Amino acid sequence: MITKNLRLLSVLAIMFMLSGIVSNVQAQGKEEDKIRAAVSVLNDFSSMEESIPAQLLDMSKGIIIVPKLINAGLMVGGKHGKGIALVKNEKGEWSDPVFVTITGGSVGAQIGVQAVDLVLIFKSSKTLTEIGKGSFTLGGDLSVAAGPMGRSSSASTDYKLEAEVYSYSRSKGLFAGVTINGAALSVDAKANNAFYGNTDSANTIFTSSKVSSKPVDDLRDKLDDLN
Repeated sequence: MITKNLRLLSVLAIMFMLSGIVSNVQAQGKEEDKIRAAVSVLNDFSSMEESIPAQLLDMSKGIIIVPKLINAGLMVGGKHGKGIALVKNEKGEWSDPVFVTITGGSVGAQIGVQAVDLVLIFKSSKTLTEIGKGSFTLGGDLSVAAGPMGRSSSASTDYKLEAEVYSYSRSKGLFAGVTINGAALSVDAKANNAFYGNTDSANTIFTSSKVSSKPVDDLRDKLDDLN
């Protein structure tokens, strides 16, 4: 009887361990899907005639990609989206991605729910490396402007580039654009823990994390191609 109970306990313990492993793999796969979606967004942007200037991307120190930012509401809209952020080091190499969320409201004649793909280009990496200290408000803590258009545009001579962040959006519905002033940007700690399997800070991921992941490699390669 005791032996049977011990065997049963052993089987239950193994099943519990396996369920935890499966759960972690599923969670990591979910975050990898977000990275693949970000690559898809960049592919879409690069195929457009009026796209992000290559020189601006080359000059940039950070980027946030939010696939399917949801803009919901009537007259007063609410935004919510999950995306990824990367910074560029002194060698011009892109970091591992940090998962982020963007939420907030705006005033405008917005009917129903529409989704847009959003890309934010940062002139300084410091802004993003300090995101782990808390959320910051786009258009409040940081100045945001609509980015210059055209792959061949000369970002350094054709535009003053006085803002800290430049935004680009691609509509996939009736919604023609997005206003992000007032939206709050914060680290998605749950997603980062699921993907990296630890509780490292956003700054640690930006500066020293080197995860082995094909979707991450594909994302870096795409960003390099766009420069």
